[in-house]
Amino acid sequence: MAKLSTLCYIEKEGMYLMLHRTVKENDVNRDKWIGVGGHFEHGESPEECLLREVKEETGYTLTSWRYRGIVTFVYGPDIVEYMSLYTADGFAGEETPCDEGELEWVDKSLIDTLSIWEGDKIFFRLLDEDRDFFSLKLVYDQKDVLQYAALDGVELKRCQGIWQI
Repeated sequence: MAKLSTLCYIEKEGMYLMLHRTVKENDVNRDKWIGVGGHFEHGESPEECLLREVKEETGYTLTSWRYRGIVTFVYGPDIVEYMSLYTADGFAGEETPCDEGELEWVDKSLIDTLSIWEGDKIFFRLLDEDRDFFSLKLVYDQKDVLQYAALDGVELKRCQGIWQI
């Protein structure tokens, strides 16, 4: 069954707002650092989901955002998720606590030191390079190991533990 979701990295002064997922027991993202977002509700567009999820998880209302890419996650034999990836550089409101973990502003240069998914390192590089809209496919095994990655339909190769873009 395919799922639809959004993920957003809100930017401010060389930092991203990151969510350290520590609350839910059976969370595939447990103890990982990710952006904010979530699953579509019935009938929502990607932008409607983005705006709702950011507001629910942070208290912020986005005023400026950019649709950066579509990430196809394949996890084991049964899970496929299509995630609309965004960055945002404008927001209003007061930050509120998140019921899924702790929000923290993290310097972009420190992202790789956090506990993040291996595939996230690929799309962070694409974001840092200011790539135009991209399609990234990430296939994980059930031990959370990235087995395959493709950018815009072209398989990426791993060299000395780093996926080559």
